[in-house]
Amino acid sequence: MSDEVDRRPDAATETFIAHRRLLFTIAYEMLGSAVDAEDVLQETWLRWAGVDLDVVRDRRAYLVRITTRQALGRLRTLARRKESYVGPWLPEPLLTTPDVAEDVELADSMSMAMMLVLETLAPTERAVFVLREVFDLGYEEIAEAVDKSRDAVRQIAHRARAHVAARRPRGEVSAAESRAALGAFRRAVETGDLQGLLDLLAPDVVALSDGGGIKQAMPRPVVGADKVARALAAGIAVFGPVSTVESTRINGHPALVVRIDGEIDMVVAVRIDDGLVTGLYTVRNPEKLTRVERATAVSR
Repeated sequence: MSDEVDRRPDAATETFIAHRRLLFTIAYEMLGSAVDAEDVLQETWLRWAGVDLDVVRDRRAYLVRITTRQALGRLRTLARRKESYVGPWLPEPLLTTPDVAEDVELADSMSMAMMLVLETLAPTERAVFVLREVFDLGYEEIAEAVDKSRDAVRQIAHRARAHVAARRPRGEVSAAESRAALGAFRRAVETGDLQGLLDLLAPDVVALSDGGGIKQAMPRPVVGADKVARALAAGIAVFGPVSTVESTRINGHPALVVRIDGEIDMVVAVRIDDGLVTGLYTVRNPEKLTRVERATAVSR
């Protein structure tokens, strides 16, 4: 019996494990990088392991505070790293479990389109927006996490909401609309016939391709249906005959995984506004495709 007791995790470990999914999701939404989110969790654990739990009133809030502060520090490091990044930067895609799509607010906040909107916020604005709008934390708790006054947090939240509202996808996008657009993309790859996809491209569609300087990708955003169509035609001519395309769910939304010789080569996601594709996001950087083979658990 004593051996069994000795093998039980201590209170700090139990608490950390109980909230790990939440902490990872907060860090990922703040950073757009699963690799960096895992690093933040490691740093959070190291600090949490040294805390005297007898003086902690709310363990979940304390862990969220540590994670937020570590993520804010990491955000500033990422900003410098992105300045030297080769080509467009896109969030690291996550293969998510089906239940994520059932939480509409969480899935919306994790979509590739929304993650790119979050990239336009200042670090503290992003932290406040994520904690308030996605995880519904109170202003007092957020104030402690970002080391600001309650009134300052209210103002930051108001400013961030207005900023995001002006840039987020217009209206709810059904899974059926996303699947239709991605189905047209898939047929274009498999048959070489682009017409079905062209019919779904908005006149001002923007295509972003992230190769990270490792894989060939468009060096800058491509804007406009005609230019995007030509870029897609060139890519399909090269990759189409040797690729296989699979439907999957990335960041809570329908997406495609393209394989070449059985190896994952790219992930394709879309943004849809008013029934048309306004954003086409392709991630080819192999360092960002490690979370596509196995589902990542996220939660609020």
